[in-house]
Amino acid sequence: MVETERIIESTVDEQSAGQRLDVWLSRRFTYLSRRQWQDTIREGRIRLNGEKTRCSRVLQAGELITFIPDRAEPHVDMRYEIIYEDDFLYAVNKSGNLPCHPAGPFFHNTLWYDMNQRCGKVFIINRLDRETSGIMLLGKTSDFAAKMSELFQTDAIQKKYYARVYGRFDAPIHADGFLLDEPTGEVRKKRRFVMAYDYAGIGGESAETLLLPVEPGVEHSLVEAIPKTGRLHQIRATLCSLGFPLLGDKLYGPDETAYLRFAEGKMTDADRALLILPRQALHAWSLEFRHPATGATVKLSVPIPPDMIPASTH
Repeated sequence: MVETERIIESTVDEQSAGQRLDVWLSRRFTYLSRRQWQDTIREGRIRLNGEKTRCSRVLQAGELITFIPDRAEPHVDMRYEIIYEDDFLYAVNKSGNLPCHPAGPFFHNTLWYDMNQRCGKVFIINRLDRETSGIMLLGKTSDFAAKMSELFQTDAIQKKYYARVYGRFDAPIHADGFLLDEPTGEVRKKRRFVMAYDYAGIGGESAETLLLPVEPGVEHSLVEAIPKTGRLHQIRATLCSLGFPLLGDKLYGPDETAYLRFAEGKMTDADRALLILPRQALHAWSLEFRHPATGATVKLSVPIPPDMIPASTH
C-alpha cells in the first residue's frame, strides 16, 4: 500500500496547457529523461485526475498530476540554515548528507524540495555533492538563477573550501592541469588529475585549484582549496591524484572499491575504519561575488562543521 506522504502532486497551470504529459514531466522534473518518464507512465505510477493515463495525453489547465514513487527514499540529514536572503536569492548552509536536487532515489529528501515547501518556488544556482556541506545559492526566479549560474562558470565568484585529507599537507600547491576520465578503473565515474607540464595527451578538461595548508598533521591535515575553474569532482579528484585523498570519500578515498560496496549497501567495518569519517570531508565555507542585480559585494562564510573533525582531534 502506498503511503500518502510519498505521493507527489502537481496542478497543470495555464502555461503548461497543451503540452504532452511526457514532455511536461521531462521539462518539469529533469532528473529523469523523457523516455524514463514514459516508462513511469506505462507502469501506472503517473495518474491524471486520479486515473491511469497515456504518454501522449495533452494536458489542460487545472488538471491534477500525481506521481507515486516506487520505493522509499534513503535517510538524509535535512538540517540546513538560511544564512542570507534578499529580493533575488537565498544562501543556505547545508549539512553533509543532503542531496541538492532530485536524482536517483531522492525527491522529497532534497534541499530543493524542502525549500520549495518552505519558501515557495526556488531555483538552484550552484550544486554541491550530497556529502559536501556548506554554502549553496538558490534563486527566486529562473532568470536570476540562470544569470548567477553563468557567473559560476567564470572567475567572477570566489569559492573557498575546507578539505580534511590523509597525510601531511604542509606546503601550497598550485594545481594547474587537466581532469581526465578513468574508463579502466573499478568505478567508471571516477576522474584523475594531471599537471599541465605532465600531460601531452589530447582531450580532458582544464582544471585549476590553489591548495593551501591550514592545519598540517601527521596522519591527516586540513587544507583550503580555492578552485579557479568549476569542474565535476575537481577538488576531490585533484587532491586524490596528488596523493591526498579526502577522509570519508568512498570514491576518491584510499580504496575505491568501498564505493561499490557503499552503492550496494555492503560496506564493512573495515571500510568505515579506513574512511575515518562517515562522509567526504569537504565543506564550502566561503563565497564572495558582486550581486548582478544590486552591484553590491556579497561576502558569505560559515564555520567548519563538527562532523568534519575526526574524533582523535576533538
